[in-house]
Amino acid sequence: MQDVNIWSEEFGAATDAPILLIMGSMSQGILWPDEFVARLVTGGRRVIRYDHRDTGLSDTVDFAARPYTWHDIKNDVYRVLDAHGLDSAHLVGHSAGGLLGQYLAVERPDRVRSLTVIGSSPLGGAEGQVLMRALLGQPQPEGSLPEPTPEFVAFYRTLISAPPPDNRADRIDAMIAEQRVLHGTGLPFDEDAARELQERIHDRARDLSAVANHRLAGAADPDFEPVGVLHQVKAPTLVVEGSHEPAKPGHGALIADRIPGARLLTVAGMGHTLPPEVHEELATAVLAHTAG
Repeated sequence: MQDVNIWSEEFGAATDAPILLIMGSMSQGILWPDEFVARLVTGGRRVIRYDHRDTGLSDTVDFAARPYTWHDIKNDVYRVLDAHGLDSAHLVGHSAGGLLGQYLAVERPDRVRSLTVIGSSPLGGAEGQVLMRALLGQPQPEGSLPEPTPEFVAFYRTLISAPPPDNRADRIDAMIAEQRVLHGTGLPFDEDAARELQERIHDRARDLSAVANHRLAGAADPDFEPVGVLHQVKAPTLVVEGSHEPAKPGHGALIADRIPGARLLTVAGMGHTLPPEVHEELATAVLAHTAG
């Protein structure tokens, strides 16, 4: 499905080394914090961020009439690179964005100068199935990825059983509650900053409910992820995980173990979000990894 318009923006000089920021499932590109982006630009990088289809200012889709899969979401990454005139770039992916980055590094190594994966799971690890079994209280088969934290599981069990909020104030309160859980317990949670961010996300979305199509896209192609291919990644790889990661604890070490030469960075206090306290460390690490 190539006729979906994808919103993107870039910062920095066109002559600087390009970094493409890939956010996670159901997430707008502005979840890459402005302050973090500014640090990368000041460090001499051309930085691009974008909204996935069905998020933010990108097109929304009538999924029943025009279904798509995660292969389409993956291929949108190539479309963003093409639209900015880039044969290749340094890829920095968060959560499911890190999964997409891994996939591209295997599928099109010529387009990936380096790979940075933040708060993600290993490609082929069936993280979604692990989460679903955890939510249903089912045992995990031997060799499965580590489960999310009990607090994470309890929150999402309640979320999926509750009726969706039907007004702006309640929707934003629910979004803040989710951000609090994803933030983890390692750093203080700034509720005022969270409200400002979630109001921005809410009000810039063409259709806030359209993000649910990402789940439908996953169900439409449960075998999206190739298994046992991470050893094929040739791009220099940096894997970042927070010490208080609630959604994918310990998954970063598994990625680093499966990609030859990959380096693992554990950020003290960080959960599954990118709060101001970690911007300097993250930006310094990314700048070093994308140098040369």
